[in-house]
Amino acid sequence: MGAGWICNTGNGLPGSRCRYPGNVCPATGLRGFDVSGEALNWQLHGLNYAGLAWGDPTHSPLLALHGWLDNATSFQRLAEQLASGYYVVAPDLSGHGLTDWRSADATYHIYDDVPQLHALVEHMQWDSFTLMGHSRGAAISVMYAAAFPEQVTRLILLDGATPTPLDASEFAHQLRNFVLEKRRLQGRQTRVYSDREAAITAREEQGLDREEAELIASRNLHACEGGYTWHTDPRLRGGSAIKLTWGHIEAALGALSMPTLLLQAERGMMTRHEGYSEKIRAMIPRPTLAQFPGGHHFHMEAGAEHLGTEIIRFSTEEGANA
Repeated sequence: MGAGWICNTGNGLPGSRCRYPGNVCPATGLRGFDVSGEALNWQLHGLNYAGLAWGDPTHSPLLALHGWLDNATSFQRLAEQLASGYYVVAPDLSGHGLTDWRSADATYHIYDDVPQLHALVEHMQWDSFTLMGHSRGAAISVMYAAAFPEQVTRLILLDGATPTPLDASEFAHQLRNFVLEKRRLQGRQTRVYSDREAAITAREEQGLDREEAELIASRNLHACEGGYTWHTDPRLRGGSAIKLTWGHIEAALGALSMPTLLLQAERGMMTRHEGYSEKIRAMIPRPTLAQFPGGHHFHMEAGAEHLGTEIIRFSTEEGANA
Protein backbone atom coordinates (compact mmCIF):
# COMPACT_ATOMS: atom_id res chain seq x y z
CA MET A 1 0.00 0.00 0.00
CA GLY A 2 1.42 3.36 -0.97
CA ALA A 3 0.90 6.78 0.50
CA GLY A 4 -2.62 7.68 1.52
CA TRP A 5 -5.14 7.90 4.28
CA ILE A 6 -4.57 5.37 7.03
CA CYS A 7 -6.89 4.17 9.76
CA ASN A 8 -7.86 1.00 11.55
CA THR A 9 -10.87 0.12 9.44
CA GLY A 10 -11.93 -2.57 7.04
CA ASN A 11 -10.24 -5.79 8.16
CA GLY A 12 -9.63 -4.50 11.68
CA LEU A 13 -5.87 -4.22 11.20
CA PRO A 14 -4.04 -0.95 11.85
CA GLY A 15 -2.84 0.58 8.64
CA SER A 16 -5.55 -0.71 6.29
CA ARG A 17 -6.78 1.63 3.55
CA CYS A 18 -9.45 3.98 4.82
CA ARG A 19 -12.57 4.58 2.73
CA TYR A 20 -13.49 7.60 4.85
CA PRO A 21 -10.37 9.84 4.83
CA GLY A 22 -10.63 12.71 7.29
CA ASN A 23 -14.01 11.52 8.55
CA VAL A 24 -15.37 9.02 11.04
CA CYS A 25 -15.84 5.52 9.65
CA PRO A 26 -19.45 4.40 10.35
CA ALA A 27 -18.28 0.81 10.92
CA THR A 28 -15.62 1.41 13.57
CA GLY A 29 -15.89 4.99 14.74
CA LEU A 30 -12.25 5.62 13.80
CA ARG A 31 -11.17 8.72 11.91
CA GLY A 32 -9.03 8.46 8.80
CA PHE A 33 -5.63 10.08 9.20
CA ASP A 34 -3.36 11.35 6.45
CA VAL A 35 -0.08 9.43 6.46
CA SER A 36 2.16 10.62 3.65
CA GLY A 37 4.84 7.94 3.50
CA GLU A 38 5.08 5.00 1.14
CA ALA A 39 4.48 1.67 2.90
CA LEU A 40 7.39 -0.81 2.90
CA ASN A 41 7.78 -4.36 4.24
CA TRP A 42 10.77 -6.63 4.84
CA GLN A 43 11.11 -10.24 5.97
CA LEU A 44 14.07 -10.11 8.35
CA HIS A 45 15.19 -13.18 10.29
CA GLY A 46 11.69 -14.61 10.39
CA LEU A 47 10.02 -11.35 11.42
CA ASN A 48 7.86 -9.15 9.23
CA TYR A 49 9.10 -5.57 9.57
CA ALA A 50 6.87 -2.78 8.27
CA GLY A 51 7.87 0.80 7.61
CA LEU A 52 7.34 4.04 5.73
CA ALA A 53 9.51 5.90 3.24
CA TRP A 54 9.62 9.47 1.98
CA GLY A 55 11.51 10.95 -0.95
CA ASP A 56 13.26 9.71 -4.07
CA PRO A 57 14.95 6.29 -3.72
CA THR A 58 17.84 7.61 -5.80
CA HIS A 59 18.63 10.21 -3.12
CA SER A 60 21.09 9.63 -0.31
CA PRO A 61 19.54 7.13 2.14
CA LEU A 62 18.61 8.05 5.72
CA LEU A 63 17.46 5.35 8.14
CA ALA A 64 15.23 6.75 10.91
CA LEU A 65 14.58 4.79 14.14
CA HIS A 66 11.62 5.83 16.30
CA GLY A 67 11.35 5.95 20.07
CA TRP A 68 9.75 3.72 22.70
CA LEU A 69 6.03 2.97 22.07
CA ASP A 70 6.09 5.14 18.91
CA ASN A 71 6.24 3.99 15.28
CA ALA A 72 7.36 5.15 11.85
CA THR A 73 4.69 7.88 11.62
CA SER A 74 6.51 9.85 14.34
CA PHE A 75 8.98 10.97 11.66
CA GLN A 76 6.37 12.16 9.17
CA ARG A 77 6.67 15.91 9.77
CA LEU A 78 10.47 15.86 9.77
CA ALA A 79 10.78 13.36 6.93
CA GLU A 80 8.63 15.42 4.60
CA GLN A 81 11.15 18.24 4.95
CA LEU A 82 14.23 16.04 4.64
CA ALA A 83 12.81 14.25 1.59
CA SER A 84 14.05 17.04 -0.67
CA GLY A 85 17.57 15.66 -0.31
CA TYR A 86 17.20 12.27 1.37
CA TYR A 87 15.41 9.00 0.84
CA VAL A 88 14.06 8.62 4.38
CA VAL A 89 13.21 5.08 5.48
CA ALA A 90 11.60 4.57 8.88
CA PRO A 91 10.85 1.00 10.00
CA ASP A 92 8.54 0.11 12.85
CA LEU A 93 10.93 -1.53 15.30
CA SER A 94 10.04 -4.99 16.59
CA GLY A 95 6.93 -5.05 18.77
CA HIS A 96 5.84 -1.60 17.55
CA GLY A 97 3.43 -0.37 14.90
CA LEU A 98 2.80 -2.96 12.17
CA THR A 99 5.99 -4.96 12.76
CA ASP A 100 5.79 -8.44 14.30
CA TRP A 101 6.19 -9.11 18.00
CA ARG A 102 9.25 -11.14 18.96
CA SER A 103 8.80 -14.77 19.95
CA ALA A 104 7.95 -15.71 23.53
CA ASP A 105 11.56 -16.63 24.34
CA ALA A 106 13.01 -13.43 22.89
CA THR A 107 13.75 -10.04 24.47
CA TYR A 108 13.52 -6.34 23.61
CA HIS A 109 16.96 -5.14 24.66
CA ILE A 110 18.14 -2.04 22.79
CA TYR A 111 20.59 -4.11 20.76
CA ASP A 112 18.10 -6.84 19.80
CA ASP A 113 16.96 -4.98 16.66
CA VAL A 114 20.54 -4.45 15.44
CA PRO A 115 20.83 -7.77 13.52
CA GLN A 116 17.53 -7.15 11.72
CA LEU A 117 18.49 -3.56 10.93
CA HIS A 118 21.76 -4.83 9.49
CA ALA A 119 19.75 -7.24 7.34
CA LEU A 120 17.45 -4.39 6.29
CA VAL A 121 20.45 -2.34 5.14
CA GLU A 122 21.72 -5.32 3.14
CA HIS A 123 18.26 -5.77 1.62
CA MET A 124 18.20 -2.10 0.59
CA GLN A 125 21.70 -2.54 -0.91
CA TRP A 126 23.07 0.53 0.86
CA ASP A 127 26.84 0.71 1.12
CA SER A 128 26.54 3.73 3.40
CA PHE A 129 23.77 5.87 4.85
CA THR A 130 22.85 8.54 7.39
CA LEU A 131 21.40 7.12 10.61
CA MET A 132 18.92 9.07 12.73
CA GLY A 133 17.22 7.98 15.94
CA HIS A 134 14.87 9.44 18.53
CA SER A 135 15.01 8.49 22.23
CA ARG A 136 15.22 4.66 22.40
CA GLY A 137 15.83 4.75 18.66
CA ALA A 138 18.78 7.05 19.31
CA ALA A 139 20.28 4.51 21.71
CA ILE A 140 19.79 1.76 19.11
CA SER A 141 21.40 4.04 16.52
CA VAL A 142 24.45 4.48 18.74
CA MET A 143 24.73 0.69 19.13
CA TYR A 144 24.50 0.18 15.37
CA ALA A 145 26.90 2.97 14.44
CA ALA A 146 29.43 1.77 17.03
CA ALA A 147 29.34 -1.76 15.61
CA PHE A 148 29.29 -0.75 11.93
CA PRO A 149 30.94 2.69 11.69
CA GLU A 150 32.03 2.03 8.09
CA GLN A 151 28.36 2.07 7.03
CA VAL A 152 27.20 5.20 8.84
CA THR A 153 28.34 8.43 7.21
CA ARG A 154 26.50 10.71 9.67
CA LEU A 155 24.71 10.07 12.95
CA ILE A 156 21.79 12.23 14.13
CA LEU A 157 20.48 11.75 17.67
CA LEU A 158 17.15 13.33 18.69
CA ASP A 159 16.79 13.92 22.44
CA GLY A 160 18.55 10.73 23.35
CA ALA A 161 21.83 8.88 22.96
CA THR A 162 22.19 6.11 25.51
CA PRO A 163 20.09 4.21 28.03
CA THR A 164 20.47 5.16 31.68
CA PRO A 165 23.64 3.38 32.86
CA LEU A 166 23.66 0.96 35.76
CA ASP A 167 26.58 0.19 38.02
CA ALA A 168 28.04 -3.28 37.48
CA SER A 169 27.41 -4.11 41.14
CA GLU A 170 23.65 -4.12 40.36
CA PHE A 171 23.97 -6.98 37.85
CA ALA A 172 22.37 -9.75 39.95
CA HIS A 173 19.52 -7.52 41.13
CA GLN A 174 18.81 -6.36 37.56
CA LEU A 175 18.83 -9.93 36.22
CA ARG A 176 16.38 -11.04 38.91
CA ASN A 177 14.04 -8.15 38.13
CA PHE A 178 14.17 -8.99 34.43
CA VAL A 179 13.19 -12.61 34.99
CA LEU A 180 10.29 -11.70 37.29
CA GLU A 181 9.07 -8.93 34.98
CA LYS A 182 9.24 -11.21 31.95
CA ARG A 183 7.09 -13.78 33.75
CA ARG A 184 4.57 -11.09 34.69
CA LEU A 185 4.38 -9.60 31.19
CA GLN A 186 4.57 -12.84 29.20
CA GLY A 187 0.86 -13.58 29.27
CA ARG A 188 -0.34 -10.05 29.80
CA GLN A 189 -3.05 -8.88 27.44
CA THR A 190 -2.91 -5.39 26.01
CA ARG A 191 -5.29 -3.00 27.71
CA VAL A 192 -8.68 -2.64 26.06
CA TYR A 193 -10.20 0.87 26.04
CA SER A 194 -13.94 1.27 25.86
CA ASP A 195 -13.66 3.82 23.07
CA ARG A 196 -11.10 5.41 20.82
CA GLU A 197 -11.08 8.70 22.71
CA ALA A 198 -9.97 6.98 25.92
CA ALA A 199 -7.07 5.32 24.14
CA ILE A 200 -5.93 8.57 22.51
CA THR A 201 -6.20 10.41 25.83
CA ALA A 202 -4.03 7.78 27.50
CA ARG A 203 -1.34 8.36 24.86
CA GLU A 204 -1.60 12.11 25.37
CA GLU A 205 -0.93 11.60 29.06
CA GLN A 206 2.44 10.13 28.10
CA GLY A 207 3.58 13.50 26.79
CA LEU A 208 2.06 13.90 23.32
CA ASP A 209 -0.36 16.56 22.16
CA ARG A 210 -3.58 15.52 20.46
CA GLU A 211 -2.35 15.66 16.87
CA GLU A 212 0.79 13.69 17.71
CA ALA A 213 -1.20 11.05 19.58
CA GLU A 214 -3.61 10.75 16.64
CA LEU A 215 -0.71 10.19 14.26
CA ILE A 216 0.84 7.46 16.42
CA ALA A 217 -2.59 5.84 16.81
CA SER A 218 -3.14 5.77 13.06
CA ARG A 219 -0.53 3.02 12.81
CA ASN A 220 -0.99 1.30 16.15
CA LEU A 221 -4.52 1.51 17.57
CA HIS A 222 -7.03 -1.03 16.31
CA ALA A 223 -10.52 -2.22 17.06
CA CYS A 224 -10.93 -5.40 19.12
CA GLU A 225 -13.58 -7.18 21.13
CA GLY A 226 -14.80 -4.76 23.77
CA GLY A 227 -13.30 -1.60 22.26
CA TYR A 228 -9.84 -0.60 21.11
CA THR A 229 -6.31 -1.66 21.95
CA TRP A 230 -2.71 -0.91 21.00
CA HIS A 231 -0.69 -3.28 18.84
CA THR A 232 2.45 -2.67 20.94
CA ASP A 233 3.92 -5.77 22.64
CA PRO A 234 3.41 -5.41 26.44
CA ARG A 235 6.87 -6.90 27.01
CA LEU A 236 8.39 -3.63 25.82
CA ARG A 237 7.49 -2.25 29.24
CA GLY A 238 9.85 -4.66 30.95
CA GLY A 239 13.46 -3.94 31.89
CA SER A 240 16.57 -5.42 30.29
CA ALA A 241 18.37 -8.45 31.67
CA ILE A 242 21.69 -6.64 31.48
CA LYS A 243 21.98 -2.86 31.50
CA LEU A 244 24.96 -1.00 30.15
CA THR A 245 27.51 0.49 32.54
CA TRP A 246 29.27 3.81 31.98
CA GLY A 247 32.18 1.74 30.70
CA HIS A 248 30.01 0.16 28.00
CA ILE A 249 28.57 3.53 27.07
CA GLU A 250 31.98 5.19 26.86
CA ALA A 251 33.23 2.38 24.61
CA ALA A 252 30.20 2.67 22.32
CA LEU A 253 30.32 6.45 22.04
CA GLY A 254 34.07 6.38 21.55
CA ALA A 255 33.61 4.12 18.52
CA LEU A 256 31.50 6.74 16.71
CA SER A 257 34.03 7.84 14.12
CA MET A 258 31.41 9.62 11.99
CA PRO A 259 30.20 13.24 12.45
CA THR A 260 27.47 13.14 15.10
CA LEU A 261 24.70 15.70 15.56
CA LEU A 262 23.15 15.65 19.03
CA LEU A 263 19.87 17.58 19.15
CA GLN A 264 18.16 18.00 22.50
CA ALA A 265 14.78 19.44 23.41
CA GLU A 266 14.51 22.21 25.99
CA ARG A 267 11.82 20.23 27.82
CA GLY A 268 13.04 16.80 26.80
CA MET A 269 14.59 13.76 28.44
CA MET A 270 18.20 14.86 28.12
CA THR A 271 17.74 18.07 30.10
CA ARG A 272 16.27 16.19 33.10
CA HIS A 273 19.70 14.96 34.15
CA GLU A 274 22.10 17.79 34.88
CA GLY A 275 25.38 17.47 33.05
CA TYR A 276 24.24 14.46 31.00
CA SER A 277 24.53 16.13 27.58
CA GLU A 278 27.98 17.49 28.35
CA LYS A 279 29.20 14.11 29.58
CA ILE A 280 27.85 12.34 26.49
CA ARG A 281 29.28 14.98 24.17
CA ALA A 282 32.73 14.62 25.73
CA MET A 283 32.73 10.90 24.88
CA ILE A 284 31.82 11.38 21.19
CA PRO A 285 34.84 11.98 18.93
CA ARG A 286 33.15 14.36 16.42
CA PRO A 287 30.11 15.92 18.11
CA THR A 288 27.86 18.85 17.30
CA LEU A 289 25.37 19.77 20.02
CA ALA A 290 22.32 22.00 19.60
CA GLN A 291 19.19 22.65 21.66
CA PHE A 292 15.73 23.49 20.36
CA PRO A 293 12.39 24.49 21.92
CA GLY A 294 9.85 21.78 22.58
CA GLY A 295 9.24 18.59 24.48
CA HIS A 296 10.67 15.10 24.09
CA HIS A 297 8.76 14.63 20.81
CA PHE A 298 9.94 17.95 19.39
CA HIS A 299 10.46 16.32 15.99
CA MET A 300 6.67 15.87 15.79
CA GLU A 301 5.82 19.39 16.89
CA ALA A 302 5.31 22.55 14.83
CA GLY A 303 8.95 23.55 15.37
CA ALA A 304 10.20 20.40 13.61
CA GLU A 305 11.05 22.53 10.58
CA HIS A 306 13.86 24.11 12.60
CA LEU A 307 15.25 20.65 13.34
CA GLY A 308 15.06 19.84 9.66
CA THR A 309 16.94 23.03 8.78
CA GLU A 310 19.68 22.16 11.29
CA ILE A 311 19.96 18.60 9.99
CA ILE A 312 20.26 19.85 6.40
CA ARG A 313 22.87 22.41 7.45
CA PHE A 314 24.83 19.75 9.34
CA SER A 315 24.68 17.36 6.41
CA THR A 316 25.78 20.04 3.94
CA GLU A 317 28.70 21.25 6.05
CA GLU A 318 29.92 17.76 6.89
CA GLY A 319 29.56 16.75 3.26
CA ALA A 320 31.71 19.67 2.22
CA ASN A 321 34.34 18.75 4.82
CA ALA A 322 34.40 15.06 3.88
